[in-house]
Formats: sequence, structure tokens, C-alpha cells
Amino acid sequence: MSFSSAPVSGRATALVVAPFLVLALLYACLWMPEMPAAFFRSQELGAIATEIVAPKDELEAALEGASMENRTLIIAVLNKAYVEENAMLDLFLQSLREGEDTQFLIRHVLFVAVDERAFNRCRSLELHCYKFVTDGADISEEVFYMSKGFNDMMWRRTLFLGDVLRRGYSFIFTDMDVMWVRNPFQKLHHEGEDLLVSCGAFHDNPLKNSNINTGFYFATPNNKTIALFDEWYASRNYSERLKDQDVLQRMVRGGVFERLGLKVRYLETRYFSGFCQMSKDFREVVTIHANCCVRMKVKMIRLRNVLECWKMNNWNRTANATWPPVKGICLHGPSPKH
Repeated sequence: MSFSSAPVSGRATALVVAPFLVLALLYACLWMPEMPAAFFRSQELGAIATEIVAPKDELEAALEGASMENRTLIIAVLNKAYVEENAMLDLFLQSLREGEDTQFLIRHVLFVAVDERAFNRCRSLELHCYKFVTDGADISEEVFYMSKGFNDMMWRRTLFLGDVLRRGYSFIFTDMDVMWVRNPFQKLHHEGEDLLVSCGAFHDNPLKNSNINTGFYFATPNNKTIALFDEWYASRNYSERLKDQDVLQRMVRGGVFERLGLKVRYLETRYFSGFCQMSKDFREVVTIHANCCVRMKVKMIRLRNVLECWKMNNWNRTANATWPPVKGICLHGPSPKH
């Protein structure tokens, strides 16, 4: 009898205590002070921080901030002359804002500033900016075609872009005097090429061209492209009177692409055009480069006219392109092809 009464007594006690436990829990939930949101943020930051093996340097942080999810970005070089009011930077950004499916690309451009003024203007516009150390060389003013300052800037650019490849980023490099009127990624058709490069004139063969233009190209990071940029930069030591583009052309004629096993495709000027050879189809043109022109003031006048012409004819869906005539000090006018 005593054995059977013990469980009954325990059950009775449990029945009495249980409601009080429930009330205590409800009280705690109702009266518990709210956890500050900062706590959760600090927890999240702590979790992220534990994943970082080593601190990023400024360049890595800049590349990561501008790149797309697939570690691809757009790179352009800025100096003081480009960032004056209504100068090349403003025109470049205007083309991206007014082009077809190009406005979002501004978020993925890393502007590499070679002087303090260019860097400050870039930051004031809330763009992705990186200040490039130039080892005392002054390339902040307008640099004239084939001058020592011009060649110094081109070679430093080559060195910098090689470093970007070593960090595992794909990029489109673009000169500031290239107008982006359509999204170029839709026409690049990247199919395993290591390098997609524009040309001054296109002669119907996307696999062979002796007229390379390094003002606009796409590069993929791998051992082959890194080796190319290393060899290209090293060639400056015995190419004093040649600009970087001419040196690369000489290397191509010497078989560097074949020797390194690079898969290269040249971009048609029907899509990626320039003053040397303008596209003849307003509906197809993607970029317009002020190549074959040597002074920034002349480039600006011509590019503004070209951009307005493209907007007007694109609005009307005009196929056959009739561009404004070339004026000023340009090397030569547009070719009748494409």
C-alpha cells in the first residue's frame, strides 16, 4: 500500500508545481529587457573576423569592393587632368549613365588614381578608388602622346595590371577616352580565351591581327597571362623609344602568344570601335575609343559629338552610322571599313 501511494503523491506535486513553472517562464519572457541590435552586429562581425586569415592590403580591399561575384571588374586610370570639371572622367561616367544596360557597371569600375587630386575627386563622387603609388614620377598632368611621361604611365599601368592578375581577378581594362554605350559583357562571348583585345582596324580574322589596341581589353588570371604581363613589362628595358602597345605588337609578331599557349581573340570594330575604324552600325556598336587622336581637348570635342550622335540615332533605331566628321589634330580619319 505504501509503495502504491508514493507515485500518486509525486504526480500530485508535479501537477501543483507545473503551473508555477509556466508562469515563471512567461514572466521572464515578458519582462526580459530587449537585446540591443548592436550585440547581434558585434556577434556577426566577430564571426566574420574569425574567417580572415590575414588582413587585406589596400589594393586587395579595393579590388574586392569593385569586383562582381565572379571576381571580375573594370579598371581605369585617373590623373589630375582627367578629373577637372567637364573633363574626361565626367564624359566617361556620362557614357555609362546614358548607355544601354551600362549604369550598374559604374559600381564595378575601380578608378586607379595616380595623384592626390584625382583620388580626392574620385572619392567625392563615391566611386571605387585606389591611389596608386608612382615612386616619385609625376604623371598627374596631361601626358602627351609618346612623351616620357606618357610612356612612364603606360609601363606603370602594365605593372599594376599584372599584379591584379596575380591576385586572381579578371578585368576589363579601359582607357578613359573610351565611351561605353552598351554593356560590353554581352558581346565579349568569353569562351575560354585568355585575352580578348581590341584593335585599331579589324580585318575579318578574330584570331590574327597585327594592329593591337591596348586601350580596351579583357584578361583572365592564369599562369599564361601572368607570364605575358611579366615578359611585357620586362621588355621595357630594351624598348626605350617604343610605347607599351608597340612592344606588345612586336612580341606578338615574335610568337609570344603561341609560345605561352595563350588563347587570344581580337574584338571586331563593328562592336568595339574607335576613331581609327568606326563602326557602321549604330545598333551594334558597344564602345567608341578616341584612338588615332593625340590631344585630350580634341578627343573631348570629338567624343561629345560622337556620344550625342549615337544617342540621337540609337533612339531612332538607325542602322547605318554616319558619324560627325573628324576635326582637330587626329592622326587620321576613320576607315571606310565597318
